[in-house]
Amino acid sequence: MKKIIKRKRVSLLLVGLFLIAILQIVSHFTPLNDFVKGSFMGVGFGLLVTSLIVGKFHKSVL
Repeated sequence: MKKIIKRKRVSLLLVGLFLIAILQIVSHFTPLNDFVKGSFMGVGFGLLVTSLIVGKFHKSVL
């Protein structure tokens, strides 16, 4: 059970970081409007925070 939670936490963290990195690369080469930038940054940070919360919640419960 702990292995599945850890894998899920790491995958959320990596997807969030990857999304933010891709956004930075794409916005460097092509002009994006603020709504698109904000949406992708918000989803990326949301995934990062979710991965931290999932890890802390399951550590305190188990």
